[in-house]
Amino acid sequence: MTFWIDTHCHLDAAEFAGDVADVRARAAAAGVGHCVLPAVAASNFGTVRRLAHQFSDSYALGIHPLCVPGAQEADLQALDAELTLHRLDPRLVAVGEIGLDYFVPALQQSPLRERQEYFYREQLVLARKHQLPVVLHVRRSADKLLKHLRALKPEGGWHGIGHAFNGSEQQATEFIKLGFKLGFGGSLSFDSARQIRRLAVSLPLDALVMETDSPDIAPHWLYRTAAQRADGQAQGRNEPGELPRIAGVLAELRGMTAGALAAATTANAVQAFPKLRELLPG
Repeated sequence: MTFWIDTHCHLDAAEFAGDVADVRARAAAAGVGHCVLPAVAASNFGTVRRLAHQFSDSYALGIHPLCVPGAQEADLQALDAELTLHRLDPRLVAVGEIGLDYFVPALQQSPLRERQEYFYREQLVLARKHQLPVVLHVRRSADKLLKHLRALKPEGGWHGIGHAFNGSEQQATEFIKLGFKLGFGGSLSFDSARQIRRLAVSLPLDALVMETDSPDIAPHWLYRTAAQRADGQAQGRNEPGELPRIAGVLAELRGMTAGALAAATTANAVQAFPKLRELLPG
């Protein structure tokens, strides 16, 4: 069976609370052999660790920009302590999900704009200290993210993933130059996602990784418009098991087989998160 890595899924989300084992089993049956589970706040550090060990997956620890309004300085100290305590855990592969979000109106304005930038920078410092890759949240914030990545670049360079990338081709090239892979998921399943599709086709194959961001970013076959939901149609729940079908869209767009895409994106994920090498079969 083709082996896929979902480089970004939130199995700890409330939407999966009732059937997370079934969700992971369906993903495995579909060929998703490994999932990376990023934390979003100090309160779920332990949960993503437990789930990663339960399902033989891996995890990242960090404070998401959308969680910055409720975060405290002590959360950064807790992150540093957790990264120290679990430094030998082979399943701890990155710092994340961290970054900047300039889409949400409140986060665009002072003081939250500056506060999330502070948390982002401090977490880059911790990633550099602990010699770990980073998982980046990139939403209308690519240039500012790049500015701090350049300023804090470790001696050996960065590793990591720009999650759900939707910037320009020039910005994509700059992330790749810094050592990042770029994550593509359900968004590229929409015919209307022209920019994402152009990037997914034009960027070098060795820059791409696959992700679902489940339960978010549902592919088109699960998505329901506001009008459809008002009419009683339920929004489909995205799961890591959707990854092979999403990847099939990308394989078709690039004119390659699913197997070739799976092999390439798996190798790319290992480059992004070097500790994965010891966790994967073969």
